[in-house]
Amino acid sequence: MTVFSLDTAQTAWCAELRTLASERLRPLAEKGEPGHVNRPLVAELGRLGLLARLFTSGALDLCLMRESLAHVCTEAETALALQGLGAHPVHAYGTRAQRAYWLPRVSDGTAVAAFALSEPAAGSDAAALALRADRAAPRTEGSPPGTAPGADSGPPAADRPVAPAVAEAGMPAEAVPEGSPVSGPGFRALPADEAGTGAVAEADGAGRWRLTGEKCWISNAPEADFYTVFARTTPGAGARGVTAFLVPADRPGLTGAPLDMLSPHPIGTLAFDAVPVTADDVLGEPDRGFRVAMGTLNLFRPSVGAFAVGMAAAALEAALAHTARREAFGGKLKDLQTVAHQVAEMALRTEAARLMVYAAAAAYDEGAPDVPRRAAMAKLLATETAQYVVDAAVQLHGARALRRGHLLEHLYREVRAPRVYEGASEVQRAIIAKELYASWEAP
Repeated sequence: MTVFSLDTAQTAWCAELRTLASERLRPLAEKGEPGHVNRPLVAELGRLGLLARLFTSGALDLCLMRESLAHVCTEAETALALQGLGAHPVHAYGTRAQRAYWLPRVSDGTAVAAFALSEPAAGSDAAALALRADRAAPRTEGSPPGTAPGADSGPPAADRPVAPAVAEAGMPAEAVPEGSPVSGPGFRALPADEAGTGAVAEADGAGRWRLTGEKCWISNAPEADFYTVFARTTPGAGARGVTAFLVPADRPGLTGAPLDMLSPHPIGTLAFDAVPVTADDVLGEPDRGFRVAMGTLNLFRPSVGAFAVGMAAAALEAALAHTARREAFGGKLKDLQTVAHQVAEMALRTEAARLMVYAAAAAYDEGAPDVPRRAAMAKLLATETAQYVVDAAVQLHGARALRRGHLLEHLYREVRAPRVYEGASEVQRAIIAKELYASWEAP
């Protein structure tokens, strides 16, 4: 794999993103209500062309976006990431009609997406999903094919118009405005053969289900406009019996409630009371939904590490500024060897995590066979590193960093969650070990 370093254009693009985050995104983030979707912020991400890049960029560009935004405005970073996480399965595995209807709305920030995998008893053990997808009775005479009774998700999939650009590339050509300030390096449109074919069950009695159960710890719930939902279609089959569905938020029987969490972004629960779905709502193939989930996570895990690196960089920057100015013990804090060594260690770990994140993203973009291991390593090292760096920065600042509204108080609350979501640190270690033993050959 290529030894990785950023080129001049990529470095300039990251700087431009940080400027945009400071001047156009952070003011909107500061007006948002913690625990709720900030729709003006999401819309601005769309106007800047950043949301469209979620579907036209590789893993490395995704990491650069997340790191750059997180360095300045974690709320903007999280809003962007959640749009990508919820909508990537539609982009990669959806039918032409599903992509045509939803991706332009995600790209311009008018539709909010969510990724609904976790359950009260199926967090780290994602294969233990209990949300049931029960076979529904065959449709009554006169009911149009592929339309769930009482469902309202916009035009039925078969009737939704498909713009030529969407049909060919899974995205409208106008998704990124000409002259967008973020049309940086690596921008590309996916060819048709890289977008999902969307093979689904036949739209008859065998292609209709009712979803019953609960999802928990779902980002953007219950305020999202649609959810990528993973449900058990074959009991007792473990990971092999899960199907991914695209479920609009207005489906009858779907309700939700917010959760009051440590981190400020929206997280909630979803309750499914016989929510109707059909073959038109399947993402990928029936009973192959775990592939959809893992394919999405393999892409986004390195970028979770990039989010963490961005926060670590912000904390390191704050620590440098504070210790360079602060008078204590007859001089500047930076002149104390213990402080200087602490700052050096923070910088060392941050740079090591950054390089591992970039390497994992580059491996994904090159189609390397060891992506699951590299993605797990990158997320594990970067999130654990960010926790260490933010905590050390708080310690160097003292009590002032614990006041509400201080940057480090904010980062301290934000940095804890990435060690848990999209696979806890313990899960990442299990993945790494499994991949190592799978490739090891006895002498």
